[in-house]
Amino acid sequence: MNLHYSKRVIFTLFVFFLSTVIFAQNSKLQGIVLDSETNQPLISAAIELLNENQYTISDGNGIFNFDNLNNSQIKIRITYLGYKEGIFTIDCNKEKCSKMIFFLIPEAVEVSTIVITDHNEKAVFDDLANLSNVLSGRKLEKDLSVTLASTLKNETGLAMRSMGPAPSRPVIRGLGGDRVVLSEDGNKTVDLSATSPDHAVTIEPFGIERIEVIRGPKLLLQTSSTIGGIVNVIKNEIPTKIHKAPFGTLGFYAETVNSGYLGSAKFEIPISDFEIRGEMSKRKTLDLSTPIGTLKNTYSDNSNFSIGSSYIQNFGLIGASFRGFTLNYGVPGGFLGAHPHGVDIEMQKYQSNGKVRFNLHSDKIDHIIIDFSQVYYRHKEFEKNGSIGADFLINQYLITSNLDFKKLLFDDDGTLGISSSYRDFKIGGFVFTPPSYSTNFSAYFYDRMKFNDFQLELSSRINYDLIKPKYEDYSSGIGAIRKREFTTFSGSISAIYNLTKNVAFGGNISKSSRVPTIEELFSEGPHLAAYSYEIGNPDLNAETGLGSEVFLYHNYDKLKVNVNIFYNYLPYYIIPRNTGEINWATFLPIFASTGVNALLTGSEMQVDWNIYQNLSLNLSASYTYGEIVNEKVPLPQIPPLKGIVGINYISSDINLGVIGEWANSQKRVDYNEEPTAGYFIINVYGQYSLKMNEFIHNLSLSIENLLNQEYRNHLSRVKIILPESGFNSKLTYKLYFHF
Repeated sequence: MNLHYSKRVIFTLFVFFLSTVIFAQNSKLQGIVLDSETNQPLISAAIELLNENQYTISDGNGIFNFDNLNNSQIKIRITYLGYKEGIFTIDCNKEKCSKMIFFLIPEAVEVSTIVITDHNEKAVFDDLANLSNVLSGRKLEKDLSVTLASTLKNETGLAMRSMGPAPSRPVIRGLGGDRVVLSEDGNKTVDLSATSPDHAVTIEPFGIERIEVIRGPKLLLQTSSTIGGIVNVIKNEIPTKIHKAPFGTLGFYAETVNSGYLGSAKFEIPISDFEIRGEMSKRKTLDLSTPIGTLKNTYSDNSNFSIGSSYIQNFGLIGASFRGFTLNYGVPGGFLGAHPHGVDIEMQKYQSNGKVRFNLHSDKIDHIIIDFSQVYYRHKEFEKNGSIGADFLINQYLITSNLDFKKLLFDDDGTLGISSSYRDFKIGGFVFTPPSYSTNFSAYFYDRMKFNDFQLELSSRINYDLIKPKYEDYSSGIGAIRKREFTTFSGSISAIYNLTKNVAFGGNISKSSRVPTIEELFSEGPHLAAYSYEIGNPDLNAETGLGSEVFLYHNYDKLKVNVNIFYNYLPYYIIPRNTGEINWATFLPIFASTGVNALLTGSEMQVDWNIYQNLSLNLSASYTYGEIVNEKVPLPQIPPLKGIVGINYISSDINLGVIGEWANSQKRVDYNEEPTAGYFIINVYGQYSLKMNEFIHNLSLSIENLLNQEYRNHLSRVKIILPESGFNSKLTYKLYFHF
């Protein structure tokens, strides 16, 4: 659920219950209609009193009223496009009928008419994204976990790279690193999680209102790599709307597998033309338990806070926010090259954001939005004796300016934009990558068009990148360390044709590019927590690739099916590859950055089937085949065929389900990479929403790995010593309230 909507829900409930103080009488009925998944008010829902011959619709806050009731027992029918019809019978009295909340359950519907409104028509592209690439509402609360990657690991096409619980990161179709961009409210997340498996992501998932996994042409609004993806988390830390009353959310999370717990609080307060938002959370976990023992040194301790405010008028808004994030965590030892007792990492990030939005609402131009971010990031890695093995410091500045247009060429809408960033990257300890500066300038274009049953998305992006080491060294053992400049171009086009009103066929073709990172270019020495001796290549070219995809989408009343087949060829694909050699001065395995000729192909399938009334079946599977073409050997770190099979019961206030999480064995491995066996584990969950006066209580209980089975994640660096977590029960509680 978009945080914008959840704020509106709390405010609406406040107005609703305040009005009942004046309204409550025996002969009247007042209620509010909400989406059962998101708690969002449903505007213009049709409400009929079946035994009173009265009819009305809900207002702009989802509220409705009936006067002059003749019966104490009332039967109500509520209908809304895209939701299951709700039939409710209540014994009406003064207490109940003045404060009624009605939840409707979303469902797919067939629409045979065209409705013209002042809102953009929802495209098939949006339907596809919402089917497999969006987490919000109850689904997000059910899947919430310690990290963003573990929250997303069972989404179609996604996997999780890890080196213990804390340092984990999403992988999309076998692609990781900075080919998968992480962003918050559309701004790129600044940390070092893309560069090494021991580095954690600086996002606390509990405060997220919605997660989007973006693929296709929209990628080029933020990145030049079209074959990866963007994981965008939505918090709205800079408010975009003024509400008429303050509201807040309290949350609690606990799990048994690591004795972990979290407490969280959020609030939003309107003051005149200003909206103020605040958030804070504290999380702590101990070492992870597995079916065959405890994975030592896998603790974590996280604090997170933010404060933001906006001045909002008819012209638009001016807003700013500040966020602080600290995380201390352990990286386990016990395998080749690892310290016997592991390594401890201390991380902190402080980020200031600014936003200016001008509402033009002309015939051609809708908005102009300018975003600015300044980030301070510090990351230290300690041996158990307390000595510093690595010290990373980043100061980064980023500014973007986007112009959102409509009907510029045809019946279209899109974005024109430019961005610029500057990064000062300092490195210390026993890491011998030289301190470096990097600068980027980008210009990009995105457009969406519709011609009857044919829909089209297209985009392009051009980048100029300058990477400059503080000290040049032409006699380095890895090559000439010197200034590097790159100019790259990327483009993408997607098309969908509606074969029928329920079936759509489409495809995508794209050209991808990616500039090598500072570490890939200039690394030369041991990396303590990664347990590797890293060698860069200062002569690397920009990564290039061609991608293609076809998909078939079925959207029936009770059945949604999406099938994708993709083919990505990268004649120059940069990977840090285990050479099989050991640096005997440090006893660490040597990983060298190299460009190879790579091929990644695969397919994905997702099925959501409403079997009977409130009962549904959910199936998904994803497979990636990776190969180094010129060597005829598998690419390293490619996830196996994996997926889920689940059965779910959902009503307005209850959600129950059983999920089977499975993966095949992965025997197609690179030299010096360990294979893994297949597995099938069972997870169960239950959710309950309780309405008590002006409060909504959401409670989720999940049990993962119910049978405490031993299984291993192929993308885990520690799989050779211990398996994944054992039996785990998770409790999530959120309270939505008004002041």
